[in-house]
Amino acid sequence: MSTTPVIALDTVELIPRPEAWRPTGATAGRFDASRATLGPALGLKKIGCNVTQVAPGRSAYPFHSHRANDELFLVLAGSGELRLGDARHAVTTGDLIGCPAGGPATAHQLVNTGNAPLRYLAVSTTIDPEVCEYPDSGKVGTYAGRDDDGLMHLSRYADQVDYWKDE
Repeated sequence: MSTTPVIALDTVELIPRPEAWRPTGATAGRFDASRATLGPALGLKKIGCNVTQVAPGRSAYPFHSHRANDELFLVLAGSGELRLGDARHAVTTGDLIGCPAGGPATAHQLVNTGNAPLRYLAVSTTIDPEVCEYPDSGKVGTYAGRDDDGLMHLSRYADQVDYWKDE
C-alpha cells in the first residue's frame, strides 16, 4: 500500500460498517456508523485513526472502556453527547475529547443528539492485546491480533469461572 503524509479529511470516502459487523434487531436502531480508516494510508503503525460519521439519534459503538488504549476524538461536524463514566458532556464542532485507558470510570460513548450527521476524527494508540469493558451490558471483551488468526472473545461478568475450574 502506498502512503502519503497528508490526507484532506473532507475528501475521504466513508464506508458503511461491513455486513458481518452490523447490529441486528432492536440494536440496529441505536447503532450505525460509516468510517474511513486513515492510519495505514498515512504510514502509521502505532497510532490508529479514522473519520467516523454517525446518523442522528445513534452511536457508533456501545458504552465501553479500554484497559490498554487511549482514544482522542476531534468533532469535525455536528453535535452530540459524550458519556464518560457517570458524566455526560455536550460536544460540538471543534471540540477535542480525551478518553484515557482505564476501567468503567473511563467508559465512553459518543451519541449523536443533533439533527445532522456527527462526524469526528478518532485517534488511538494500538496496543495489542486489548481488553474492553461494556458496563451497560455487563460484558468484557478480549481482543488480540487483527488478522484471520486473531482472537476476539466476549463474555459476561456473571459467567466468570474460577481460574482452576476444570483444570
